[in-house]
Amino acid sequence: MEYAIVSVPAAPVRRKPLHRKEMVNQLLFGETVKVLKTRDPLWVKVRSLHDNYEGWMTNTLLAEIDEATANTMSVYAAAGLLNEITMSDKKMNIPAGSSLPFFENSKGKLGNDEYEFKGNYCKPYEQQPSEELVKQLALPWLNAPYLWGGRTPLGVDCSGFVQVIFKLMGIDLPRDAWQQAQEGKTVKKFKDALPGDLAFFDNKEDIVHVGILLGNDQIIHSSGKVKIDTISKRGLIDAATGKKILSLQLIRRIW
Repeated sequence: MEYAIVSVPAAPVRRKPLHRKEMVNQLLFGETVKVLKTRDPLWVKVRSLHDNYEGWMTNTLLAEIDEATANTMSVYAAAGLLNEITMSDKKMNIPAGSSLPFFENSKGKLGNDEYEFKGNYCKPYEQQPSEELVKQLALPWLNAPYLWGGRTPLGVDCSGFVQVIFKLMGIDLPRDAWQQAQEGKTVKKFKDALPGDLAFFDNKEDIVHVGILLGNDQIIHSSGKVKIDTISKRGLIDAATGKKILSLQLIRRIW
């Protein structure tokens, strides 16, 4: 197996090839990978083709495909929080941001299997990013629990949340917050920040957190759960307690 596609709703990607090792990422249905290494009959080290992120996963979560198929961009993506799909006469629910390979008229093909999709979908690369679209995509995630490495409404970390929301707007971002902080251009003055800008926070040294500005000094982010807090020049302020949580390092404008 040299190239593969995720055939389950969300596939855990681990730092090392053991189930008990840290989950560093999730890959969503329809996302593609290059297989870098095989460890015993079960584990493969992969590089996801949309962001070059590497990690270990089990081959039971993948379907083998050829290189051309792996590099064929999916025009459509699932837009509802959870969306019903039927593949090989079996139903499952795939999360927002899942890719819909070779999709047309409610049907598509994943590897050698055909599937039928019922739910909301969009053409991410035809979206026009805007303040309204950011709110439309991000607000339904409120109260999704924080999960290290997660990228779904059933569990998501800060940078995974940002990555999926921006994917649905047709903008491909790297996986981790420190990588995302290198995208776009810096907003030099806090007063010039706009809804949809990304705010990055540090722990006195490294960037450790990211969220999406909503306007009116509000930010939506995943910390404990997806929630809306306050942001100022000082940093991230817990809306419930009024206490500063993290220091603001920089704001980046992506579009």
